[in-house]
Amino acid sequence: MKKDKLKKYLKSFVIFTLVASLSVSISGCSKKEEFPLSLTNFCFDTTITITIYEYAGESEAQDIINECFGLCNHYDKMFSTTKKDSDISKINQSKTKGCKVNHVVSDVIKDSIKYSKKSKGAFDVTIGELSDMWNVTGDNPTVPDDKKIKEAIKHVGYKNIKCEDEKVTLKDGETRLDLGSIVKGFVADKLKSYMISEGVKSGIIDLGGNILTIGGKSDDEPFVIGIKNPFYNNDITPTVNGNEDYIKNNDEYCLKLDVSDKSVVTSGIYERYFKKDDKIYHHILDTSTGYPVDNDLASVTIISNSSEAGDALSTTAFIMGLKDGMNLINKTQKTEAVFVTKDGKIHMSKGLEQTEDGDVIIETTTSSEKE
Repeated sequence: MKKDKLKKYLKSFVIFTLVASLSVSISGCSKKEEFPLSLTNFCFDTTITITIYEYAGESEAQDIINECFGLCNHYDKMFSTTKKDSDISKINQSKTKGCKVNHVVSDVIKDSIKYSKKSKGAFDVTIGELSDMWNVTGDNPTVPDDKKIKEAIKHVGYKNIKCEDEKVTLKDGETRLDLGSIVKGFVADKLKSYMISEGVKSGIIDLGGNILTIGGKSDDEPFVIGIKNPFYNNDITPTVNGNEDYIKNNDEYCLKLDVSDKSVVTSGIYERYFKKDDKIYHHILDTSTGYPVDNDLASVTIISNSSEAGDALSTTAFIMGLKDGMNLINKTQKTEAVFVTKDGKIHMSKGLEQTEDGDVIIETTTSSEKE
Protein backbone atom coordinates (compact mmCIF):
# COMPACT_ATOMS: atom_id res chain seq x y z
CA MET A 1 0.00 0.00 0.00
CA LYS A 2 1.42 3.35 -0.99
CA LYS A 3 1.99 5.76 1.86
CA ASP A 4 0.29 8.69 0.15
CA LYS A 5 -2.88 6.64 -0.30
CA LEU A 6 -2.89 5.66 3.35
CA LYS A 7 -2.44 9.25 4.38
CA LYS A 8 -5.47 10.18 2.33
CA TYR A 9 -7.71 7.74 4.15
CA LEU A 10 -6.34 7.78 7.66
CA LYS A 11 -5.97 11.45 8.49
CA SER A 12 -9.06 12.26 10.59
CA PHE A 13 -8.15 15.52 12.26
CA VAL A 14 -6.56 18.87 11.61
CA ILE A 15 -5.09 20.60 14.64
CA PHE A 16 -5.96 24.28 14.77
CA THR A 17 -3.00 25.72 16.63
CA LEU A 18 -1.61 29.07 15.56
CA VAL A 19 1.58 29.29 17.57
CA ALA A 20 4.28 31.82 16.77
CA SER A 21 7.75 30.41 16.28
CA LEU A 22 9.87 31.29 19.26
CA SER A 23 13.30 30.33 20.51
CA VAL A 24 13.29 28.74 23.94
CA SER A 25 16.42 28.05 25.93
CA ILE A 26 16.34 24.51 27.25
CA SER A 27 17.87 23.94 30.66
CA GLY A 28 20.92 21.74 30.50
CA CYS A 29 21.28 21.98 26.69
CA SER A 30 24.17 23.56 24.88
CA LYS A 31 21.97 25.02 22.13
CA LYS A 32 18.54 26.47 21.64
CA GLU A 33 15.68 24.66 19.96
CA GLU A 34 12.73 26.36 18.34
CA PHE A 35 9.23 25.48 19.48
CA PRO A 36 6.84 24.16 18.43
CA LEU A 37 9.04 21.31 17.20
CA SER A 38 7.20 18.85 14.98
CA LEU A 39 8.42 15.69 13.23
CA THR A 40 6.55 13.17 11.08
CA ASN A 41 7.23 9.49 10.47
CA PHE A 42 5.41 6.41 9.22
CA CYS A 43 4.44 3.32 11.22
CA PHE A 44 1.38 1.08 11.78
CA ASP A 45 0.59 1.71 8.10
CA THR A 46 -0.20 5.32 8.91
CA THR A 47 1.33 8.76 9.35
CA ILE A 48 2.56 9.75 12.81
CA THR A 49 3.23 13.36 13.77
CA ILE A 50 4.58 14.35 17.17
CA THR A 51 4.77 17.99 18.21
CA ILE A 52 6.36 19.49 21.32
CA TYR A 53 5.26 22.99 22.37
CA GLU A 54 6.88 23.28 25.79
CA TYR A 55 9.76 21.25 27.17
CA ALA A 56 11.77 21.34 30.39
CA GLY A 57 13.95 18.24 30.05
CA GLU A 58 17.70 17.88 29.76
CA SER A 59 17.94 16.01 26.43
CA GLU A 60 17.34 17.49 23.01
CA ALA A 61 13.61 17.66 22.31
CA GLN A 62 14.23 16.17 18.86
CA ASP A 63 15.78 13.12 20.52
CA ILE A 64 12.60 12.64 22.55
CA ILE A 65 10.50 12.61 19.39
CA ASN A 66 12.87 10.22 17.64
CA GLU A 67 12.69 7.89 20.62
CA CYS A 68 8.89 7.97 20.30
CA PHE A 69 9.22 6.82 16.69
CA GLY A 70 11.49 4.03 17.91
CA LEU A 71 8.82 2.96 20.41
CA CYS A 72 6.25 2.89 17.60
CA ASN A 73 8.44 0.51 15.60
CA HIS A 74 8.99 -1.59 18.72
CA TYR A 75 5.25 -2.02 19.29
CA ASP A 76 4.52 -2.52 15.59
CA LYS A 77 6.78 -5.57 15.66
CA MET A 78 4.58 -6.98 18.42
CA PHE A 79 1.10 -6.17 17.10
CA SER A 80 1.44 -6.33 13.31
CA THR A 81 -0.75 -8.84 11.46
CA THR A 82 1.48 -8.70 8.37
CA LYS A 83 4.87 -9.31 10.00
CA LYS A 84 5.18 -13.09 10.35
CA ASP A 85 7.37 -12.86 13.46
CA SER A 86 5.07 -10.52 15.42
CA ASP A 87 3.40 -11.74 18.60
CA ILE A 88 -0.04 -11.45 17.00
CA SER A 89 1.05 -13.48 13.97
CA LYS A 90 2.50 -16.13 16.28
CA ILE A 91 -0.82 -16.39 18.12
CA ASN A 92 -2.71 -16.70 14.84
CA GLN A 93 -0.29 -19.32 13.55
CA SER A 94 -0.30 -21.36 16.76
CA LYS A 95 -4.07 -21.78 16.54
CA THR A 96 -5.38 -24.00 19.37
CA LYS A 97 -1.87 -24.80 20.67
CA GLY A 98 -1.39 -21.30 22.01
CA CYS A 99 1.90 -19.51 22.60
CA LYS A 100 3.63 -17.21 25.05
CA VAL A 101 3.83 -13.55 24.09
CA ASN A 102 5.20 -10.34 25.52
CA HIS A 103 3.19 -9.27 28.57
CA VAL A 104 2.35 -6.01 26.78
CA VAL A 105 0.50 -7.96 24.07
CA SER A 106 -1.39 -10.15 26.52
CA ASP A 107 -2.37 -7.05 28.53
CA VAL A 108 -3.85 -5.32 25.47
CA ILE A 109 -5.70 -8.51 24.51
CA LYS A 110 -7.15 -8.64 28.02
CA ASP A 111 -8.22 -5.01 27.66
CA SER A 112 -9.91 -5.84 24.36
CA ILE A 113 -11.87 -8.63 26.04
CA LYS A 114 -12.99 -6.11 28.66
CA TYR A 115 -14.40 -3.85 25.94
CA SER A 116 -16.02 -6.83 24.23
CA LYS A 117 -17.85 -7.68 27.43
CA LYS A 118 -18.79 -4.03 28.01
CA SER A 119 -20.29 -3.82 24.52
CA LYS A 120 -21.85 -7.31 24.59
CA GLY A 121 -19.66 -8.39 21.70
CA ALA A 122 -20.02 -5.33 19.46
CA PHE A 123 -16.28 -4.71 19.89
CA ASP A 124 -14.31 -7.80 18.91
CA VAL A 125 -10.67 -8.29 17.90
CA THR A 126 -11.23 -11.79 16.51
CA ILE A 127 -12.13 -10.34 13.10
CA GLY A 128 -8.70 -10.97 11.58
CA GLU A 129 -9.98 -13.27 8.83
CA LEU A 130 -12.79 -10.86 7.90
CA SER A 131 -10.42 -7.87 7.84
CA ASP A 132 -8.05 -9.68 5.49
CA MET A 133 -10.96 -10.73 3.31
CA TRP A 134 -12.27 -7.19 2.87
CA ASN A 135 -8.86 -5.49 2.60
CA VAL A 136 -10.62 -2.14 2.25
CA THR A 137 -7.40 -0.14 1.83
CA GLY A 138 -5.88 -2.51 -0.72
CA ASP A 139 -5.00 -1.41 -4.23
CA ASN A 140 -7.97 -3.22 -5.78
CA PRO A 141 -10.54 -3.93 -3.04
CA THR A 142 -13.58 -6.03 -3.94
CA VAL A 143 -16.66 -7.32 -2.15
CA PRO A 144 -15.81 -10.83 -0.85
CA ASP A 145 -17.86 -13.86 -1.77
CA ASP A 146 -20.91 -14.06 0.52
CA LYS A 147 -20.33 -17.75 1.28
CA LYS A 148 -16.79 -17.00 2.45
CA ILE A 149 -18.06 -14.18 4.66
CA LYS A 150 -20.65 -16.44 6.27
CA GLU A 151 -17.99 -19.07 6.90
CA ALA A 152 -15.59 -16.51 8.42
CA ILE A 153 -18.11 -15.12 10.92
CA LYS A 154 -18.55 -18.60 12.38
CA HIS A 155 -15.06 -18.20 13.85
CA VAL A 156 -15.52 -14.66 15.21
CA GLY A 157 -16.09 -14.31 18.94
CA TYR A 158 -14.03 -12.88 21.79
CA LYS A 159 -14.92 -15.92 23.90
CA ASN A 160 -12.59 -17.89 21.61
CA ILE A 161 -9.65 -16.12 23.28
CA LYS A 162 -8.03 -17.67 26.33
CA CYS A 163 -5.45 -15.58 28.22
CA GLU A 164 -3.45 -17.15 31.02
CA ASP A 165 -0.70 -14.81 32.19
CA GLU A 166 1.41 -14.38 29.04
CA LYS A 167 0.07 -17.40 27.16
CA VAL A 168 -2.65 -16.72 24.60
CA THR A 169 -4.67 -19.53 23.04
CA LEU A 170 -7.39 -19.45 20.40
CA LYS A 171 -10.00 -22.07 21.22
CA ASP A 172 -11.16 -22.11 17.59
CA GLY A 173 -8.34 -22.99 15.21
CA GLU A 174 -9.81 -20.78 12.48
CA THR A 175 -10.07 -17.65 14.65
CA ARG A 176 -7.66 -14.83 13.81
CA LEU A 177 -6.78 -11.75 15.87
CA ASP A 178 -6.54 -8.18 14.58
CA LEU A 179 -6.00 -5.52 17.25
CA GLY A 180 -6.12 -2.59 14.85
CA SER A 181 -9.14 -1.14 16.64
CA ILE A 182 -7.28 -0.65 19.93
CA VAL A 183 -3.51 -0.79 19.45
CA LYS A 184 -2.93 2.76 18.15
CA GLY A 185 -4.64 4.13 21.22
CA PHE A 186 -2.52 1.92 23.46
CA VAL A 187 0.68 3.11 21.79
CA ALA A 188 -0.36 6.78 21.99
CA ASP A 189 -0.83 6.40 25.75
CA LYS A 190 2.65 4.87 26.04
CA LEU A 191 4.20 7.71 24.05
CA LYS A 192 2.51 10.30 26.24
CA SER A 193 3.78 8.65 29.44
CA TYR A 194 7.32 8.57 28.05
CA MET A 195 7.24 12.18 26.88
CA ILE A 196 5.98 13.43 30.24
CA SER A 197 8.69 11.45 32.05
CA GLU A 198 11.29 13.20 29.89
CA GLY A 199 10.04 16.69 30.72
CA VAL A 200 7.52 17.50 27.99
CA LYS A 201 4.97 19.95 29.40
CA SER A 202 2.89 20.61 26.30
CA GLY A 203 2.53 18.60 23.10
CA ILE A 204 0.37 16.70 20.66
CA ILE A 205 0.64 13.10 19.52
CA ASP A 206 -1.14 12.43 16.22
CA LEU A 207 -1.03 8.71 15.58
CA GLY A 208 -2.87 8.27 12.31
CA GLY A 209 -5.69 10.54 13.43
CA ASN A 210 -5.70 9.38 17.05
CA ILE A 211 -5.01 12.68 18.78
CA LEU A 212 -3.59 12.77 22.31
CA THR A 213 -2.67 16.05 23.96
CA ILE A 214 -0.15 16.70 26.71
CA GLY A 215 -1.43 19.62 28.76
CA GLY A 216 -2.73 22.60 26.83
CA LYS A 217 -0.99 25.21 24.71
CA SER A 218 2.10 26.84 26.18
CA ASP A 219 0.09 29.93 27.19
CA ASP A 220 -2.26 27.83 29.35
CA GLU A 221 -5.00 27.88 26.74
CA PRO A 222 -6.53 24.59 25.57
CA PHE A 223 -5.64 23.01 22.26
CA VAL A 224 -8.33 23.38 19.60
CA ILE A 225 -8.90 20.13 17.71
CA GLY A 226 -11.05 20.02 14.59
CA ILE A 227 -13.39 17.09 13.96
CA LYS A 228 -13.47 16.21 10.28
CA ASN A 229 -16.74 16.53 8.40
CA PRO A 230 -17.43 12.96 7.19
CA PHE A 231 -19.06 14.33 4.02
CA TYR A 232 -16.25 16.67 2.99
CA ASN A 233 -14.43 16.10 -0.30
CA ASN A 234 -15.42 12.44 -0.79
CA ASP A 235 -18.11 10.20 -2.29
CA ILE A 236 -20.32 10.31 0.81
CA THR A 237 -23.26 12.71 0.95
CA PRO A 238 -25.72 13.38 3.80
CA THR A 239 -29.25 12.06 3.34
CA VAL A 240 -31.08 15.32 4.08
CA ASN A 241 -34.84 15.03 4.48
CA GLY A 242 -36.08 18.60 4.66
CA ASN A 243 -33.61 19.36 7.44
CA GLU A 244 -31.84 22.71 7.17
CA ASP A 245 -29.67 22.23 10.25
CA TYR A 246 -27.13 19.85 8.79
CA ILE A 247 -23.49 19.72 7.83
CA LYS A 248 -22.82 21.05 4.35
CA ASN A 249 -20.53 19.07 2.06
CA ASN A 250 -18.24 22.09 1.68
CA ASP A 251 -17.74 22.56 5.43
CA GLU A 252 -14.43 20.83 6.14
CA TYR A 253 -14.99 20.49 9.89
CA CYS A 254 -18.01 19.62 11.99
CA LEU A 255 -16.89 21.16 15.24
CA LYS A 256 -13.83 22.44 17.06
CA LEU A 257 -13.07 20.94 20.46
CA ASP A 258 -11.27 22.82 23.25
CA VAL A 259 -9.23 20.18 25.09
CA SER A 260 -6.30 19.91 27.49
CA ASP A 261 -4.69 16.62 28.47
CA LYS A 262 -7.29 14.64 26.51
CA SER A 263 -7.55 12.01 23.80
CA VAL A 264 -9.69 12.67 20.70
CA VAL A 265 -10.35 9.63 18.50
CA THR A 266 -12.76 9.29 15.58
CA SER A 267 -14.17 6.25 13.78
CA GLY A 268 -16.02 7.00 10.56
CA ILE A 269 -17.16 5.62 7.25
CA TYR A 270 -15.10 8.23 5.38
CA GLU A 271 -11.71 7.17 6.76
CA ARG A 272 -11.18 3.99 4.73
CA TYR A 273 -13.65 2.83 2.14
CA PHE A 274 -14.17 1.86 -1.47
CA LYS A 275 -17.13 2.34 -3.77
CA LYS A 276 -18.66 -0.47 -5.82
CA ASP A 277 -21.85 -0.19 -7.89
CA ASP A 278 -22.68 3.13 -6.19
CA LYS A 279 -22.45 1.56 -2.72
CA ILE A 280 -19.93 2.57 -0.05
CA TYR A 281 -18.02 -0.25 1.70
CA HIS A 282 -16.07 1.03 4.70
CA HIS A 283 -13.63 -0.62 7.12
CA ILE A 284 -15.76 -0.88 10.29
CA LEU A 285 -17.14 -4.41 10.22
CA ASP A 286 -20.27 -5.80 11.85
CA THR A 287 -19.26 -9.12 13.38
CA SER A 288 -22.84 -10.39 13.26
CA THR A 289 -23.07 -10.05 9.47
CA GLY A 290 -19.47 -9.95 8.29
CA TYR A 291 -20.22 -6.82 6.26
CA PRO A 292 -19.44 -3.14 6.95
CA VAL A 293 -21.71 -1.68 9.64
CA ASP A 294 -24.89 -0.30 8.10
CA ASN A 295 -26.64 2.01 10.57
CA ASP A 296 -27.52 5.67 11.05
CA LEU A 297 -23.97 6.88 11.76
CA ALA A 298 -21.34 8.56 9.62
CA SER A 299 -18.77 9.08 12.40
CA VAL A 300 -18.20 8.91 16.15
CA THR A 301 -15.60 10.96 18.01
CA ILE A 302 -14.64 10.02 21.57
CA ILE A 303 -13.08 12.50 24.01
CA SER A 304 -11.47 10.71 26.97
CA ASN A 305 -8.41 10.60 29.20
CA SER A 306 -7.05 7.40 27.66
CA SER A 307 -6.40 7.01 23.94
CA GLU A 308 -6.72 3.23 24.21
CA ALA A 309 -10.20 3.68 25.68
CA GLY A 310 -11.04 6.24 23.02
CA ASP A 311 -9.88 3.91 20.26
CA ALA A 312 -11.96 0.99 21.49
CA LEU A 313 -15.01 3.07 22.38
CA SER A 314 -15.13 4.95 19.07
CA THR A 315 -15.38 1.64 17.22
CA THR A 316 -17.80 0.22 19.79
CA ALA A 317 -20.15 3.21 19.78
CA PHE A 318 -20.13 3.33 15.99
CA ILE A 319 -21.12 -0.33 15.72
CA MET A 320 -23.84 0.07 18.36
CA GLY A 321 -25.47 3.01 16.54
CA LEU A 322 -26.65 6.40 17.80
CA LYS A 323 -29.13 5.35 20.50
CA ASP A 324 -27.22 2.48 22.12
CA GLY A 325 -23.83 4.09 21.50
CA MET A 326 -24.91 7.34 23.14
CA ASN A 327 -26.34 5.45 26.11
CA LEU A 328 -23.01 3.67 26.53
CA ILE A 329 -21.00 6.90 26.47
CA ASN A 330 -23.39 8.70 28.82
CA LYS A 331 -22.78 5.92 31.36
CA THR A 332 -18.99 5.97 30.98
CA GLN A 333 -17.13 8.25 33.39
CA LYS A 334 -14.91 11.04 32.07
CA THR A 335 -15.82 10.14 28.50
CA GLU A 336 -17.73 12.24 25.98
CA ALA A 337 -18.69 11.81 22.34
CA VAL A 338 -19.79 13.58 19.20
CA PHE A 339 -21.95 11.50 16.86
CA VAL A 340 -22.57 12.58 13.27
CA THR A 341 -25.51 10.80 11.63
CA LYS A 342 -25.93 10.14 7.93
CA ASP A 343 -28.55 12.87 7.70
CA GLY A 344 -25.83 15.38 8.56
CA LYS A 345 -26.92 16.10 12.12
CA ILE A 346 -24.54 16.44 15.07
CA HIS A 347 -25.37 14.78 18.41
CA MET A 348 -23.30 15.41 21.55
CA SER A 349 -23.14 13.48 24.82
CA LYS A 350 -24.49 15.17 27.93
CA GLY A 351 -21.10 16.37 29.21
CA LEU A 352 -20.34 18.57 26.18
CA GLU A 353 -21.37 22.19 25.78
CA GLN A 354 -21.09 24.51 22.78
CA THR A 355 -19.85 28.04 23.50
CA GLU A 356 -21.06 31.25 21.85
CA ASP A 357 -18.11 31.23 19.45
CA GLY A 358 -19.00 27.70 18.33
CA ASP A 359 -16.24 25.75 20.07
CA VAL A 360 -17.22 22.70 22.13
CA ILE A 361 -15.99 22.33 25.71
CA ILE A 362 -16.28 19.60 28.32
CA GLU A 363 -18.66 20.43 31.16
CA THR A 364 -16.44 19.03 33.93
CA THR A 365 -19.08 18.37 36.59
CA THR A 366 -21.45 16.48 34.31
CA SER A 367 -18.67 14.39 32.77
CA SER A 368 -17.23 13.30 36.13
CA GLU A 369 -20.58 12.48 37.76
CA LYS A 370 -21.60 9.70 35.37
CA GLU A 371 -22.40 6.26 36.66
